[in-house]
Amino acid sequence: MKLSYQERGGVVILEPKGKILGGPDATLLKDQLQTLIDSGKVRVVIDLAEVDYMNSTGLGILISTLTTLRKANGELKLANVTEKIQSLLTITKLVTVFDDYESVDEAVATFAK
Repeated sequence: MKLSYQERGGVVILEPKGKILGGPDATLLKDQLQTLIDSGKVRVVIDLAEVDYMNSTGLGILISTLTTLRKANGELKLANVTEKIQSLLTITKLVTVFDDYESVDEAVATFAK
């Protein structure tokens, strides 16, 4: 997995690319998240458009990210959830845990409310 990010209107948009499987991926995301929280950036959107596969460990990474952000009085939104990942979220009933949006713009806009 490769991870880049940008900031828009006080919201950080994380852009993973590839597969989210755990191991080094978990460490990379966790370290990036901690850096953001330490700098006071706790409103985060994860753009899943370029994620072509995620296993149960990848789901665990998303849950951990959500929990960490909420403990820091922040929030996590998902954007551009692919059909495969949406199916995974539905099967595991995590679709009720995450707020997901069809576009990054739509997700970022919810933070303004």
